[in-house]
Amino acid sequence: MNIVMREDRQLLVITHLCQLLTALTGFGGLIVPLIIWVTQKDKVYQMDEHGRRIVNFQLSLIIAAIVCVPLIFLFGLGIIFLIILGILSLIYPIINAIKASNGELPSYPLSLNFIS
Repeated sequence: MNIVMREDRQLLVITHLCQLLTALTGFGGLIVPLIIWVTQKDKVYQMDEHGRRIVNFQLSLIIAAIVCVPLIFLFGLGIIFLIILGILSLIYPIINAIKASNGELPSYPLSLNFIS
């Protein structure tokens, strides 16, 4: 059976921007893109690649934030790293949403490869 995938750059952009839900509501930055990815990866061209990179980035941010908590007691380094993580979590979804709208693949820094 040959499945025809549709190109939907708008959905890819929305998927990247959904990561900003965590900054707005405190949650949803992982769950919403995960749901979109799982339900659309076989229907939308490049959704599988974008979705995997988004989920890997979000999981990496969560793990990095957990590691930063004990570092707060070590000369306050954890606070500095948490601020950097916060900035990265705001900037890179926007950058990669723009890339998705141009048909480019996203790139997230410091992203561990949990889902390949």
